[in-house]
Amino acid sequence: MSEISTRKVVLLDPGIASPSYERVLFQQHGYDFQVFDGKKGDYHKKLEVASDAVGLLIRFTEIDEHFLQHTPDLKAIARYGVGYDNIDLEACTRHGVRCANVQGYGNHSVSDHALALILATIRQLIPGQHRIYENFSAPPSEDIPELHEMTLGIIGLGRIGGTMAEKAVPLFDSVIASDPYVDQEKFREKGVANVSLDELLRESHVISIHCNLTEETRQMLNEDAFWQMGKRPVVVNTARGGIIQEEALLSALDNDRIRGAGLDVFQTELPEELNRDLVEHPRVIATGHYAWFSSRAQTELQKRTADNLLAMLRGELPGDCLNP
Repeated sequence: MSEISTRKVVLLDPGIASPSYERVLFQQHGYDFQVFDGKKGDYHKKLEVASDAVGLLIRFTEIDEHFLQHTPDLKAIARYGVGYDNIDLEACTRHGVRCANVQGYGNHSVSDHALALILATIRQLIPGQHRIYENFSAPPSEDIPELHEMTLGIIGLGRIGGTMAEKAVPLFDSVIASDPYVDQEKFREKGVANVSLDELLRESHVISIHCNLTEETRQMLNEDAFWQMGKRPVVVNTARGGIIQEEALLSALDNDRIRGAGLDVFQTELPEELNRDLVEHPRVIATGHYAWFSSRAQTELQKRTADNLLAMLRGELPGDCLNP
Protein backbone atom coordinates (compact mmCIF):
# COMPACT_ATOMS: atom_id res chain seq x y z
CA MET A 1 0.00 0.00 0.00
CA SER A 2 1.47 3.36 -0.98
CA GLU A 3 0.81 6.67 0.74
CA ILE A 4 -2.31 8.22 -0.79
CA SER A 5 -2.93 11.75 -1.95
CA THR A 6 -5.17 12.80 0.96
CA ARG A 7 -2.65 13.26 3.73
CA LYS A 8 -4.27 14.54 6.88
CA VAL A 9 -3.28 13.09 10.28
CA VAL A 10 -5.15 14.15 13.41
CA LEU A 11 -4.20 13.82 17.07
CA LEU A 12 -7.70 13.42 18.53
CA ASP A 13 -6.77 13.03 22.20
CA PRO A 14 -4.02 15.50 23.13
CA GLY A 15 -2.76 16.05 26.61
CA ILE A 16 0.02 13.53 27.28
CA ALA A 17 2.73 16.05 26.33
CA SER A 18 3.51 18.55 23.63
CA PRO A 19 3.12 16.70 20.32
CA SER A 20 6.35 18.11 18.94
CA TYR A 21 7.73 14.72 17.92
CA GLU A 22 4.52 13.79 16.13
CA ARG A 23 4.25 17.15 14.37
CA VAL A 24 7.82 17.06 13.05
CA LEU A 25 7.59 13.41 12.00
CA PHE A 26 4.40 13.74 9.97
CA GLN A 27 5.24 17.12 8.46
CA GLN A 28 8.59 15.74 7.33
CA HIS A 29 6.71 13.00 5.49
CA GLY A 30 4.31 15.40 3.80
CA TYR A 31 1.27 15.07 6.04
CA ASP A 32 -0.98 17.86 7.27
CA PHE A 33 -0.75 17.29 11.03
CA GLN A 34 -3.58 18.68 13.15
CA VAL A 35 -4.39 18.57 16.87
CA PHE A 36 -8.01 18.45 18.03
CA ASP A 37 -8.64 21.44 20.31
CA GLY A 38 -12.24 20.82 21.36
CA LYS A 39 -13.72 19.29 24.49
CA LYS A 40 -12.43 15.88 25.54
CA GLY A 41 -15.82 14.16 25.31
CA ASP A 42 -17.14 15.89 22.16
CA TYR A 43 -17.52 12.81 19.95
CA HIS A 44 -19.35 14.63 17.14
CA LYS A 45 -16.78 17.41 16.87
CA LYS A 46 -14.00 14.84 16.80
CA LEU A 47 -15.80 12.99 14.05
CA GLU A 48 -16.12 16.20 12.05
CA VAL A 49 -12.39 16.94 12.34
CA ALA A 50 -11.46 13.34 11.50
CA SER A 51 -13.85 12.98 8.55
CA ASP A 52 -11.13 13.42 5.89
CA ALA A 53 -8.14 12.08 7.84
CA VAL A 54 -6.02 9.14 6.71
CA GLY A 55 -4.48 8.58 10.13
CA LEU A 56 -5.52 9.10 13.74
CA LEU A 57 -3.65 9.23 17.01
CA ILE A 58 -6.00 8.47 19.92
CA ARG A 59 -6.21 7.58 23.58
CA PHE A 60 -9.84 7.26 24.73
CA THR A 61 -11.92 8.27 21.68
CA GLU A 62 -14.43 5.53 20.79
CA ILE A 63 -13.77 4.10 17.34
CA ASP A 64 -16.91 2.21 16.34
CA GLU A 65 -18.86 1.34 13.20
CA HIS A 66 -20.57 4.73 13.13
CA PHE A 67 -17.24 6.54 13.38
CA LEU A 68 -15.72 4.45 10.59
CA GLN A 69 -18.68 4.99 8.29
CA HIS A 70 -18.03 8.75 8.49
CA THR A 71 -14.24 8.58 7.96
CA PRO A 72 -13.99 7.00 4.48
CA ASP A 73 -10.34 8.02 3.90
CA LEU A 74 -9.10 6.52 7.16
CA LYS A 75 -6.28 3.98 6.74
CA ALA A 76 -4.70 3.61 10.17
CA ILE A 77 -5.18 4.32 13.88
CA ALA A 78 -2.50 4.30 16.55
CA ARG A 79 -3.38 4.35 20.24
CA TYR A 80 -1.22 5.81 22.97
CA GLY A 81 -1.09 2.90 25.41
CA VAL A 82 -1.64 -0.83 25.76
CA GLY A 83 -5.41 -1.18 26.11
CA TYR A 84 -7.62 -0.87 23.05
CA ASP A 85 -11.10 -1.64 24.36
CA ASN A 86 -12.32 1.66 22.86
CA ILE A 87 -11.49 0.39 19.36
CA ASP A 88 -13.82 -1.99 17.53
CA LEU A 89 -11.12 -4.08 15.86
CA GLU A 90 -13.54 -6.18 13.83
CA ALA A 91 -15.16 -3.07 12.38
CA CYS A 92 -11.76 -1.54 11.63
CA THR A 93 -10.69 -4.70 9.81
CA ARG A 94 -13.90 -4.66 7.73
CA HIS A 95 -13.20 -1.06 6.75
CA GLY A 96 -9.56 -1.77 5.90
CA VAL A 97 -8.24 0.31 8.81
CA ARG A 98 -5.13 -1.01 10.50
CA CYS A 99 -4.72 -0.40 14.23
CA ALA A 100 -1.80 -0.49 16.65
CA ASN A 101 -1.26 0.00 20.34
CA VAL A 102 2.08 0.31 22.17
CA GLN A 103 3.04 -2.80 24.08
CA GLY A 104 5.58 -3.09 26.87
CA TYR A 105 6.44 0.60 27.30
CA GLY A 106 4.87 0.86 30.78
CA ASN A 107 5.82 -2.46 32.40
CA HIS A 108 7.89 -0.79 35.10
CA SER A 109 5.93 2.43 35.57
CA VAL A 110 2.58 0.64 35.99
CA SER A 111 3.94 -2.06 38.30
CA ASP A 112 5.76 0.61 40.34
CA HIS A 113 2.49 2.51 40.69
CA ALA A 114 0.58 -0.63 41.68
CA LEU A 115 3.15 -1.35 44.39
CA ALA A 116 2.90 2.25 45.58
CA LEU A 117 -0.89 1.96 45.87
CA ILE A 118 -0.56 -1.34 47.73
CA LEU A 119 1.90 0.07 50.25
CA ALA A 120 0.04 3.36 50.67
CA THR A 121 -3.26 1.54 51.25
CA ILE A 122 -1.88 -1.04 53.68
CA ARG A 123 0.18 1.54 55.58
CA GLN A 124 -2.80 3.95 55.51
CA LEU A 125 -0.63 6.86 54.44
CA ILE A 126 -3.44 9.24 53.53
CA PRO A 127 -5.40 8.77 56.79
CA GLY A 128 -2.09 9.04 58.64
CA GLN A 129 -1.35 12.38 57.03
CA HIS A 130 -4.82 13.68 57.85
CA ARG A 131 -4.32 12.80 61.55
CA ILE A 132 -0.79 14.15 61.94
CA TYR A 133 -1.74 17.25 63.96
CA GLU A 134 -4.41 15.73 66.17
CA ASN A 135 -2.59 12.50 67.02
CA PHE A 136 1.03 12.78 65.93
CA SER A 137 2.58 9.56 67.23
CA ALA A 138 -0.37 7.19 66.82
CA PRO A 139 -1.15 5.07 63.74
CA PRO A 140 -4.45 5.78 61.98
CA SER A 141 -5.66 2.30 63.05
CA GLU A 142 -4.38 -0.76 64.87
CA ASP A 143 -5.06 -2.97 61.85
CA ILE A 144 -1.90 -2.61 59.75
CA PRO A 145 -0.37 -5.92 58.57
CA GLU A 146 3.10 -6.54 57.14
CA LEU A 147 3.73 -7.62 53.55
CA HIS A 148 5.81 -10.67 54.49
CA GLU A 149 2.70 -12.12 56.17
CA MET A 150 0.50 -11.66 53.12
CA THR A 151 -0.39 -13.38 49.85
CA LEU A 152 -0.51 -11.25 46.71
CA GLY A 153 -2.86 -12.33 43.93
CA ILE A 154 -2.14 -11.04 40.43
CA ILE A 155 -4.96 -11.12 37.87
CA GLY A 156 -3.28 -11.20 34.45
CA LEU A 157 0.33 -12.39 34.08
CA GLY A 158 1.18 -10.57 30.85
CA ARG A 159 3.98 -8.06 30.43
CA ILE A 160 2.94 -5.78 33.29
CA GLY A 161 1.64 -8.53 35.55
CA GLY A 162 4.85 -10.49 35.00
CA THR A 163 6.97 -7.47 35.91
CA MET A 164 4.80 -6.96 38.97
CA ALA A 165 5.43 -10.57 40.00
CA GLU A 166 9.21 -10.17 39.73
CA LYS A 167 9.09 -7.15 42.04
CA ALA A 168 6.61 -8.67 44.49
CA VAL A 169 8.02 -12.14 45.09
CA PRO A 170 10.73 -10.92 47.52
CA LEU A 171 8.22 -8.75 49.42
CA PHE A 172 5.28 -11.08 50.08
CA ASP A 173 4.92 -14.40 51.86
CA SER A 174 3.61 -15.83 48.58
CA VAL A 175 2.49 -14.65 45.16
CA ILE A 176 -0.25 -16.38 43.19
CA ALA A 177 -1.65 -15.47 39.78
CA SER A 178 -4.58 -16.27 37.52
CA ASP A 179 -4.29 -16.06 33.74
CA PRO A 180 -5.80 -18.76 31.49
CA TYR A 181 -3.91 -17.41 28.46
CA VAL A 182 -0.39 -17.83 29.87
CA ASP A 183 1.38 -21.19 29.83
CA GLN A 184 2.71 -22.86 32.96
CA GLU A 185 6.34 -22.12 32.08
CA LYS A 186 5.82 -18.40 32.64
CA PHE A 187 4.36 -19.03 36.09
CA ARG A 188 7.46 -21.08 36.97
CA GLU A 189 9.75 -18.44 35.47
CA LYS A 190 8.16 -15.69 37.60
CA GLY A 191 8.08 -17.82 40.75
CA VAL A 192 4.32 -17.63 41.24
CA ALA A 193 1.64 -20.27 41.71
CA ASN A 194 -0.93 -20.80 38.95
CA VAL A 195 -4.42 -20.74 40.47
CA SER A 196 -8.00 -20.28 39.33
CA LEU A 197 -9.64 -16.90 39.73
CA ASP A 198 -11.92 -18.30 42.43
CA GLU A 199 -8.93 -19.55 44.45
CA LEU A 200 -7.15 -16.22 44.00
CA LEU A 201 -10.17 -14.35 45.34
CA ARG A 202 -10.37 -16.67 48.36
CA GLU A 203 -6.68 -16.73 49.29
CA SER A 204 -5.30 -13.26 48.49
CA HIS A 205 -4.65 -10.55 51.07
CA VAL A 206 -3.87 -8.17 48.21
CA ILE A 207 -5.33 -8.36 44.69
CA SER A 208 -3.63 -6.45 41.87
CA ILE A 209 -5.34 -6.30 38.48
CA HIS A 210 -3.23 -6.40 35.31
CA CYS A 211 -5.46 -7.97 32.64
CA ASN A 212 -6.94 -6.42 29.51
CA LEU A 213 -10.54 -5.23 29.42
CA THR A 214 -12.49 -7.64 27.23
CA GLU A 215 -16.03 -8.96 27.22
CA GLU A 216 -14.70 -11.80 29.38
CA THR A 217 -13.17 -9.49 32.00
CA ARG A 218 -15.71 -6.65 31.95
CA GLN A 219 -17.03 -6.24 35.52
CA MET A 220 -15.14 -9.40 36.50
CA LEU A 221 -14.96 -8.09 40.05
CA ASN A 222 -18.68 -7.84 40.70
CA GLU A 223 -20.77 -8.38 43.82
CA ASP A 224 -20.34 -12.16 43.70
CA ALA A 225 -16.55 -11.79 43.35
CA PHE A 226 -16.32 -9.50 46.36
CA TRP A 227 -18.32 -11.98 48.44
CA GLN A 228 -15.79 -14.69 47.50
CA MET A 229 -12.88 -12.69 48.91
CA GLY A 230 -11.94 -14.55 52.07
CA LYS A 231 -9.03 -12.51 53.45
CA ARG A 232 -10.51 -8.98 53.49
CA PRO A 233 -8.02 -7.94 50.82
CA VAL A 234 -6.72 -4.67 49.46
CA VAL A 235 -7.84 -4.36 45.82
CA VAL A 236 -5.64 -2.40 43.41
CA ASN A 237 -6.56 -1.59 39.82
CA THR A 238 -4.08 -0.02 37.40
CA ALA A 239 -5.50 -1.82 34.35
CA ARG A 240 -8.97 -0.73 33.18
CA GLY A 241 -11.84 0.71 35.17
CA GLY A 242 -14.44 -1.49 33.52
CA ILE A 243 -12.97 -4.63 35.11
CA ILE A 244 -14.48 -3.62 38.46
CA GLN A 245 -18.17 -3.01 39.04
CA GLU A 246 -17.86 0.24 40.98
CA GLU A 247 -21.11 -0.01 42.94
CA ALA A 248 -20.09 -3.49 44.10
CA LEU A 249 -16.68 -2.16 45.13
CA LEU A 250 -18.25 0.68 47.09
CA SER A 251 -20.58 -1.77 48.80
CA ALA A 252 -17.65 -4.03 49.71
CA LEU A 253 -15.84 -1.05 51.24
CA ASP A 254 -18.87 0.14 53.17
CA ASN A 255 -19.56 -3.38 54.49
CA ASP A 256 -15.88 -3.95 55.39
CA ARG A 257 -15.51 -6.98 53.12
CA ILE A 258 -12.24 -5.49 51.81
CA ARG A 259 -9.51 -3.61 53.65
CA GLY A 260 -9.22 -0.83 51.07
CA ALA A 261 -8.69 -0.03 47.42
CA GLY A 262 -6.06 1.69 45.31
CA LEU A 263 -7.51 2.91 42.02
CA ASP A 264 -5.85 4.57 39.06
CA VAL A 265 -8.64 3.80 36.57
CA PHE A 266 -12.40 4.20 36.64
CA GLN A 267 -15.49 3.50 34.56
CA THR A 268 -15.17 6.97 33.03
CA GLU A 269 -12.25 9.07 31.83
CA LEU A 270 -14.22 12.27 32.47
CA PRO A 271 -13.43 13.71 35.94
CA GLU A 272 -16.83 15.36 36.26
CA GLU A 273 -18.49 11.95 35.90
CA LEU A 274 -16.42 10.12 38.54
CA ASN A 275 -18.24 8.43 41.41
CA ARG A 276 -17.30 10.85 44.20
CA ASP A 277 -18.49 8.47 46.94
CA LEU A 278 -15.91 5.98 45.70
CA VAL A 279 -13.06 8.39 44.92
CA GLU A 280 -13.42 10.17 48.29
CA HIS A 281 -14.01 7.05 50.37
CA PRO A 282 -11.74 7.10 53.47
CA ARG A 283 -10.24 3.70 52.56
CA VAL A 284 -9.60 4.49 48.90
CA ILE A 285 -6.46 5.99 47.42
CA ALA A 286 -7.30 7.34 43.97
CA THR A 287 -5.01 8.65 41.24
CA GLY A 288 -5.96 10.09 37.87
CA HIS A 289 -4.91 7.38 35.39
CA TYR A 290 -1.22 8.20 35.38
CA ALA A 291 0.19 4.83 36.47
CA TRP A 292 1.62 4.51 32.96
CA PHE A 293 3.72 7.64 33.39
CA SER A 294 7.43 7.97 33.93
CA SER A 295 9.80 10.29 32.09
CA ARG A 296 11.18 7.35 30.14
CA ALA A 297 7.79 5.75 29.49
CA GLN A 298 6.29 8.99 28.17
CA THR A 299 9.09 9.49 25.66
CA GLU A 300 8.85 5.90 24.43
CA LEU A 301 5.05 6.04 24.25
CA GLN A 302 4.99 9.19 22.14
CA LYS A 303 7.67 8.02 19.76
CA ARG A 304 6.39 4.49 19.23
CA THR A 305 2.76 5.59 18.77
CA ALA A 306 3.70 8.06 16.04
CA ASP A 307 6.17 5.65 14.44
CA ASN A 308 3.53 2.91 14.39
CA LEU A 309 1.02 5.16 12.64
CA LEU A 310 3.52 6.30 10.02
CA ALA A 311 4.57 2.72 9.35
CA MET A 312 0.96 1.60 8.80
CA LEU A 313 0.25 4.55 6.50
CA ARG A 314 3.26 3.47 4.44
CA GLY A 315 1.93 -0.10 4.18
CA GLU A 316 4.28 -1.57 6.77
CA LEU A 317 3.28 -3.76 9.72
CA PRO A 318 4.83 -2.68 13.02
CA GLY A 319 5.18 -5.26 15.76
CA ASP A 320 2.36 -3.59 17.72
CA CYS A 321 -0.17 -3.93 14.87
CA LEU A 322 -3.41 -5.40 16.22
CA ASN A 323 -5.07 -6.48 12.97
CA PRO A 324 -2.37 -7.32 10.40
